[in-house]
Amino acid sequence: MGEGTEFKPGDKAPNNGHYMEFGDIGLETTIVDPKHVTLRKGERFPDTSNKDRVWKKKHKGKSH
Repeated sequence: MGEGTEFKPGDKAPNNGHYMEFGDIGLETTIVDPKHVTLRKGERFPDTSNKDRVWKKKHKGKSH
């Protein structure tokens, strides 16, 4: 079993990290100016911009 990757407003953060709004993306639309938050383990996620969005951990890009 692994940790979940999508979080709803009010859920507790499983780890310290930077999280970004994600969701309601269609083939022709993208989120404009998504919210970003930095949370510590156990802090609750704030509300998203609309009910169809969730929070996901923002991963650092890999460099080669």
